[in-house]
Amino acid sequence: RAALPGAEVVEADGRDMAELMSEAAARARVLAVAGGDGTVNLGAQAALEHRRPLLVIPAGTLDHFAGALGLDGPEEAMTAYRSGEVVAVDVGEVAGRVFLNNASLGVYPELVDRRESVERRVGKWPALLWALSRVLRTAEPEKVVVDGVPRRVWLLFVGNCRYDSRGAAPRLRRRLEDGLLDVRLLTAASRLPRLRALTSVLLGGLGLSRHYQQWQADTLKVSSPSGVVRLARDGETFTVTGDVEFTKRPRSLLVVRPAD
Repeated sequence: RAALPGAEVVEADGRDMAELMSEAAARARVLAVAGGDGTVNLGAQAALEHRRPLLVIPAGTLDHFAGALGLDGPEEAMTAYRSGEVVAVDVGEVAGRVFLNNASLGVYPELVDRRESVERRVGKWPALLWALSRVLRTAEPEKVVVDGVPRRVWLLFVGNCRYDSRGAAPRLRRRLEDGLLDVRLLTAASRLPRLRALTSVLLGGLGLSRHYQQWQADTLKVSSPSGVVRLARDGETFTVTGDVEFTKRPRSLLVVRPAD
């Protein structure tokens, strides 16, 4: 409020967040969203729907998308709004839902589900440690068909634009408008124990070259013999029935970023 005295401030009041974002975007010239990656994802969908520029104000735990834009905190966001520029960036899409950072299936959605089941009682970081301990003990590889090839996978990671580092859970991107999906696959094998496989996800896939694959594409098709796929996108989980297709919407989202 102090930095933008002319702005209308809308606070979350228990209503459906997607509906709240859409209503705000409909009357905004610029839609500014303060929150973490999940909240910013909802803002991006509203901004796309109403064709408004999106100003990301980092206020979450990790803020990966804000970091990719060069916004390290609220002060940088305010500076970008005053003296930055509006640019068009890519978004990914899976099952009709947008993702700004990545979408995945396998152990990561399971980890998120377990963490959220106890997070309100114990807090986010203790819940994450508890969920990780459970996943390390009980997780099983998932049977899926990836672009027509049957696989048993620990993790399938699909990034919005190419990530720089190698490994099954990369974080850094140089560009947000290359038209690519960055696909990382960690497959299961009888000689690859659960603990080593899942630890490799956390540590970047070191030493697992025989079980790790990486490539770029503009589309990716996935199905499951069970007919049901559990997915995560930008840290939020959901279930899809039937085949799943990952696609790109190149340069479709307008965002505010620092001038440099």
